[in-house]
Amino acid sequence: MRGSVAVIATDPRRAVEAVFRIESARLIAGLARFVGDVGLAEELAQDALVIALEQWPVRGVPDQPGPWLMATAKHRAVDQLRRQENYRRKLAVLGRDVELAEQQEPDLTDALDDHIGDDLLRLILTACHPALTTESQVALVLRMLGGLSTDEIARAFLTTEATVSQRILRAKRTLAKERVRFELPAPDELPGRLAATLGVVYLIFNEGYSATAGDDWARPQLCEEALRLGRVLAGLLPAEAEVHGLVALMELQASRMRARTGPDGAPVLLFDQDRRLWDRLLIRRGLDALGRAEALGTLGPYGLQAAIAACHARASRPDATDWGRIAALYRLLAHVAPSAVVELNRAVAVGMAEGPQAGLDIVDGLAAGVLAKYPHLPAVRGDLLEKLGRAEEARAEFARAAALTRNEQERAIFERRARS
Repeated sequence: MRGSVAVIATDPRRAVEAVFRIESARLIAGLARFVGDVGLAEELAQDALVIALEQWPVRGVPDQPGPWLMATAKHRAVDQLRRQENYRRKLAVLGRDVELAEQQEPDLTDALDDHIGDDLLRLILTACHPALTTESQVALVLRMLGGLSTDEIARAFLTTEATVSQRILRAKRTLAKERVRFELPAPDELPGRLAATLGVVYLIFNEGYSATAGDDWARPQLCEEALRLGRVLAGLLPAEAEVHGLVALMELQASRMRARTGPDGAPVLLFDQDRRLWDRLLIRRGLDALGRAEALGTLGPYGLQAAIAACHARASRPDATDWGRIAALYRLLAHVAPSAVVELNRAVAVGMAEGPQAGLDIVDGLAAGVLAKYPHLPAVRGDLLEKLGRAEEARAEFARAAALTRNEQERAIFERRARS
C-alpha cells in the first residue's frame, strides 16, 4: 500500500499478484481521478492485472512493476475514451492531451496539493465522499482501497456478502450519477469525512488482529498499516478526540500481539497470555493517546474502547483486572454506540464482575438476534455455562462455535474447549 516496490520472484504469476496487492489502492484511486468514475477505474485496474498475467511470464517482471501497471491501465483508459463520441471534450475536462497520455504518463498524485502527506490516507479521505452514506463509504473504501474481500467486510458489518456487494455497487452508481470527482478534500472538509475514515482504519486493524478466514490467527501487516494511518491522522487532526481514542485503542490492542501465539504458533487467549510479553512501549503510547483524548473532551466510542483496553493493560495479571470498571465502560459504550457485539462483550465483563449467571442472562437475550451466526456468541455462552458447571451444554456451544467460524486457528480453540 505504500507505493511501488521492486519484486524479485521466480514465479511471474506470484509476482503479479504480490505487486497488485501492494499497488491496487494507489492504482484504483489514480485511475478514478483520471477517468472520473470509480467503477471504471476498478475495471481498468483489473484489465491491467490481466495484461500483466499474460505478458510478465513471457517478457519478465518489469523493473518498476507499479508504474507499469499504472501506465498500462491509463493507456486502456485512453483507448476507451478514443472510442467515445465525446472523446475530445472529456480529454479537455481531464486536462489531458492524448499524445501526451501515450508518450508520457505523469503520476497524477504528484500534481495534488498534498496537505496530508500519506498516499493511502489521502486516498481514503478522497473516497469518503459525503454523497455516500457512512456505511457505503466504509464498505467501498475497504473493498477498493483497504484490500479486504466482501466476505471480510460482511463479517465486520455482521451482514451477508450479498448485502455488502449491493452496498458497494450502489455506492459506485451514486458516485457516477453525482459525477463525483476523486479530488483531495480541503482541510476544512476533513472533519466531515472523519467518521468513515476512522471506521475504515479500525476495520482494517480488526481484520489484521483477528483474521476472518484461512489458516492465520492474525495478519500483523494489516495492524501495522492501520496503526501507521492512525498516527498520521492524529498528526493531521490533533484536536479531534476520537482520532486519539482510535490510536490509543489500536496501540493498546497491538501491544498484545507477541503474546497472542505460543512457541508452536498456536493461539493464546487473553486470560492465558504471558503479560511479560506485552509491548510496554505500545502500552505507554496507547495510554498517552488515551490521555490526549480525555483532555480534549468526552470520550466517544473509540475512546471508551481504549479505556477498556487500558484496564487490561494496567493489570499485571488476569485476576487483577478491574472488571467492575470494564462492565461500567461497556454499559456506557452500549449507550453511546449500541450494538449486539458491544452487548456480547458487556456480558463477558458482567460475568467476570458479577458472576457467570449475570453474564449468561445478557447473552441469552442476544441469541435470536443479529449474532445468531456469529461464532463468538456460542463461544461466550459456552464459557459461561462451563463456569456454572453445565458441562454438556457448554460442550454443545463450543461445538457450534467451531462449526460457525472459518478461521482454522479459531476453530481449533473451540474444538479443544469442546473436548475439555
